[in-house]
Amino acid sequence: VVRAARVCVEAGAPGITVHPRPDGRHITSADVRELSEFLQPLQDQVEFNIEGDPRPDLIELVEDVRPHQFTVVPVRPGEITSQAGWPAETPTDDLRALIERVHDRGTRVSVFIDPEPRAIEWAATLGADRVELFTEPFAAAYARDADPAKRETRRVLQRYVDAAQRAHDAGLGINAGHDLDEDNLSLFVEVPHLA
Repeated sequence: VVRAARVCVEAGAPGITVHPRPDGRHITSADVRELSEFLQPLQDQVEFNIEGDPRPDLIELVEDVRPHQFTVVPVRPGEITSQAGWPAETPTDDLRALIERVHDRGTRVSVFIDPEPRAIEWAATLGADRVELFTEPFAAAYARDADPAKRETRRVLQRYVDAAQRAHDAGLGINAGHDLDEDNLSLFVEVPHLA
């Protein structure tokens, strides 16, 4: 993992994101600690983001490692990868307390949401610093849109433009991620206020 991160950093990547899942299939807690140690001397140049669900062992890891950002994502049982953002009807008390706890350790918090007005309004009540917009629907539209003008993709993209503006107006920073690549990112960067 550290060798892979070194390659990314040497290629100019401004950040490294990891998602330690309970089964360790992507990255282990030990990997996260080694990666944190590698990135420590580069902390002013390379942002470290840990993302995952609000389970106790992950929160303790985030508190120990103190990355620049913790992105809180919902996890569905049996999922291979994230399928959606937090639903707007998710109770807020536990997440609000978690965000305060992580803030107390000096770590910024982002909340993973769908590009929907209700989700943004919900996220704004939590005390989070940012939202991360779930971009798989955009990437899927881009992949199936054979129109050279990408008209269908642009209709989907407008949801993200509107969501980013709404989040910005609510005082939230905007991250985005999921299935973005060299091809579709060239269009997605039209979304305003992306951090």
